[in-house]
Amino acid sequence: MIWVGGLGLGLLFIGVPVAFALGLAGILGVWLTGIPLSVTATRLFTGVDSFVFLAVPFYILAAEIMSQGGITARLISIASIATGWMRGGTAYANIGASVMFAGISGSAVADAAALGRVFIEEMPKEGYTKEYSAAVTAASSIVGPIIPPSGLAIIMAAVTGLSVIDLFLAGIGPGLLMAGACAAVVAIDAFRGRLPRPRSRRSAVPNGESVLKMVIEALAVITLPVIIVGGMLAGIYTATEGGGIAVVYAIFLSVVVFRAMTLQGLWLAFLRAARTSASIYLLVAAATILSYALNLLGIASWGADAAGIFQDSPILFLFGIALLMLILGTFLDIGAAILIFAPLLMPVVRDLGIDPLQAAMVMILTLAVGLVTPPVGVVLFVVMRVGRIGLVPLMRALLPFLVAQLIAIAIICLVPGISSYIPSLLN
Repeated sequence: MIWVGGLGLGLLFIGVPVAFALGLAGILGVWLTGIPLSVTATRLFTGVDSFVFLAVPFYILAAEIMSQGGITARLISIASIATGWMRGGTAYANIGASVMFAGISGSAVADAAALGRVFIEEMPKEGYTKEYSAAVTAASSIVGPIIPPSGLAIIMAAVTGLSVIDLFLAGIGPGLLMAGACAAVVAIDAFRGRLPRPRSRRSAVPNGESVLKMVIEALAVITLPVIIVGGMLAGIYTATEGGGIAVVYAIFLSVVVFRAMTLQGLWLAFLRAARTSASIYLLVAAATILSYALNLLGIASWGADAAGIFQDSPILFLFGIALLMLILGTFLDIGAAILIFAPLLMPVVRDLGIDPLQAAMVMILTLAVGLVTPPVGVVLFVVMRVGRIGLVPLMRALLPFLVAQLIAIAIICLVPGISSYIPSLLN
């Protein structure tokens, strides 16, 4: 296992694409067991041969359509109207827009890219520093992969056997808590007088627009996650079928209602979604080979040993998972980390009596924090590029938000109900 892990990490550090690094490490593991390498071809297929995985392209496509269909500007405007009367109101609006956008995109990178183009440029005009504007954008984007619908929740469900709808519902509490942690930092800065004074609500309303119309449009947008989750709760359709409905609804809003997307724009959204989906499926297939090799090499015995060591300290084991995922998230793709480690850790979680939904949320959230930490923080580099900001000043502004979010994750580790209460209402 040391050789397999060493090869995988070495390939990642020299810049080999994640899917190829994982696949080559897995092939080495299979070769070390003496099993014919031809079995890897079968494993590549079985890794993605899952009905749950069919949902991924639908949600990605719905997010692409909504992101390009005039949705972002409407969410930002309504969030600004709601919070613009407070000191630091635009910072709160940034966080609120991230929460609403998370229910559409399910992606931290999409959140940071779409909202960053607006907030990182506009907030300094009101008196915020560019570094603070970028820090709020980066930190609040972490809620993207956790608030439903979430592509990572679908991947987690596929590899652990957990219910997709349970994972969707489990993400609501932790996602709002992470957003609340960001808001708490803004509130402290506002109380100390470090943020600009409130501005007129009317300044957030574009010329020729009415507040009522904007509210109605915003409600039409944020009903997307309600439609998806509500239909699944009612048993009307599965997560995969809900993804197809989300695509139809996104097209209807962007093309028919808002008339903000042309046929060419729709075609580009399909192309982007196809590329993203293909890269995810390649990653899933490669990670399946690696997981198969690790199981052949006896990784399950490590799990049994870990369960014995932490038998009397399940909370300590949960904090250990958080620390491990926090480290892995700094250099490993979130999807890859879930595909490799979730199937290995979840049996230990169950043996120790830890709520699987709580453990799943801890994994996803701590991995998401890695998106805004060096050396491979994708969101970090997105906001750096959008705002043309250096790494050191950005990290200095981002540090209080990271501390607040790590405290929020610690609370989630200690309080299972934050993750499990809403799903428990179904039982």
